[in-house]
Amino acid sequence: MLSQSVYTLVNQQNGNLSFKVFEFDNSSYFDHIQRNNFFTIIIINSGEGLAKVDLSEYSFRENTLFAFYPYQPFMLASEGPMTGISVQFHHDFFCIYRHHKEIASNGILFNNVYQQPFILLDQNNKLTLMNIVREIVNELKMEALRKDEVLVSYLKIFLVLATRIKLEQQSVKEISGNDKQLFIIQNLRNAIEDHFRTKHSASEYADMLHVTPVVLARAAKNHFNMTLSDLITERIIVEAKRELYLTDKTVKEIAYELGYDDEYYFSRVFKGKTDISPQSYRETIGFNRGAVS
Repeated sequence: MLSQSVYTLVNQQNGNLSFKVFEFDNSSYFDHIQRNNFFTIIIINSGEGLAKVDLSEYSFRENTLFAFYPYQPFMLASEGPMTGISVQFHHDFFCIYRHHKEIASNGILFNNVYQQPFILLDQNNKLTLMNIVREIVNELKMEALRKDEVLVSYLKIFLVLATRIKLEQQSVKEISGNDKQLFIIQNLRNAIEDHFRTKHSASEYADMLHVTPVVLARAAKNHFNMTLSDLITERIIVEAKRELYLTDKTVKEIAYELGYDDEYYFSRVFKGKTDISPQSYRETIGFNRGAVS
């Protein structure tokens, strides 16, 4: 256990939270919908219940690690006492988009519309990750040279190891799945990645994959725990967030590149999924391409 409950690092330029680690000893921290403007990692040490994430629900228990990206709606409804650790960091402290090739976590641990937003930890994996969290806390306690760089290094290691665990668990799940449905799902995933900028309707993907809309809808619901339309829209929103953060393109330009001729309709779709407008997302997440992180 950590000797104290909360450790933070504040951005000296704007006063905003950059990095935070805290222990929680009851369920009240996450028992209501969260829409944070930073990445949130939660490790459940004890307790069980129901996680509500986006439009889906998942059962959870002890030794579960959740990974949520900025403005992803989630809440953890515990059936009793719940304890754990949370690590939170802002885009401007460490940009997942910029470092995705180094750590491979963007699109696997975070921003993955095709996979559940959590992994299960065995005792060895949990011990390894918790040791890194302790090193992070020790660094946060110190007033030392280049603290930011040391924290980023620890965070990278944590994310790489968590990503490895998730990849291993994905492989086991796919091996044990239904071959025919997995074939459909893989083709659907590839089709969405290739065409989400131009094709937005479920029927277009059914036609493309030569299956009936009912069959495709059932496969999407069974594998992704969401409707096909929601899956397509979520993928569009992930790309929109990336563009809003990494580029200085106007909302109108981003909307057009994602297949929306009407900027205002696109903004309504974005706000419907994130509870915030594209421009507000850019302003609160931070547009800071020149930052070293």
